[in-house]
Amino acid sequence: MDFWGQFKPGFSILAPMEGVTDIAFRQVVAKAARPDIFYTEFTNVNSYVSEKGRPNALERLKYEQEEKPLVAQIWGTQPDMFLETAQALKKLGFDAVDINMGCPDRHVVAMGGGSGLIRTPARAVEIIRSTKMAGLPTSVKTRLGYTYVEEWHDWLSIILNESPDALTVHLRTKKEMSKVAAHYELIPEIIALRNELSSKTKLIINGDFDRPSDAQKYIEQGVDGVMIGRGVFRNPFCFEKEPREYSREELLDLMRTHLDLYEKYGLQSYDPLKHFYKIYINNFPGASEIRAKLMETKSIAEARAIIDNL
Repeated sequence: MDFWGQFKPGFSILAPMEGVTDIAFRQVVAKAARPDIFYTEFTNVNSYVSEKGRPNALERLKYEQEEKPLVAQIWGTQPDMFLETAQALKKLGFDAVDINMGCPDRHVVAMGGGSGLIRTPARAVEIIRSTKMAGLPTSVKTRLGYTYVEEWHDWLSIILNESPDALTVHLRTKKEMSKVAAHYELIPEIIALRNELSSKTKLIINGDFDRPSDAQKYIEQGVDGVMIGRGVFRNPFCFEKEPREYSREELLDLMRTHLDLYEKYGLQSYDPLKHFYKIYINNFPGASEIRAKLMETKSIAEARAIIDNL
């Protein structure tokens, strides 16, 4: 089946975010308002092929069938490891695989992975070719360039010449991180480049979108899909078709679901869960005081007690 071909223009994706889009949070978003496609957090191919690192990698790749369609995102620097990991992902039942060539994290970049691959285009090409050999639909997520916006044409041309099934472009450079506005002005030129070099590649845009409808005019110009990342922190219901007002009770219900799922899957230690509380405890009287109390909690039971007493 042509995985990417099943989605009509305007499809939506929850962006892969490290420490965020794990099995619990994906299910929370699905309950609130699900996108058309979910991505996993990124998984290091070096970890997967290592006997010592594989248990942790498999933990990151855990999913439930109801989350599908689901794309596994992977990162690293060694083409042979990408192939081995992609072959395993196929056996694990993932619908597609995405190569992370955009992560700006300094530790990832120092290893040559993520957006570090922008500086080693020959290796990036090897990785795409090796990953495709596994037989899974293969996509790439990247940025406009490493340092300068002007890098976008040459860099995206290199990727498109490999005819990936889909290409997601975060409309900033690695150096810009998320400190400047996304470069929407380049979208028409990126569309034209895609049409010229690899017309069958689905083009997905990412950067500062709060709702899929924010990208509608670009869909009409030729973009295929929109990926939303930080927007889900501002509104966990962002993938709903029609905007509406959300009650405090709905947000608290989502938070209870998150606590239950976090406990169910035994995810990490407790403290990382606190990063999510601002999603649910927001935009109602007394929210800041409640968040302050929650940040002092040491267990899920303590957090439950606070919100149950509201």
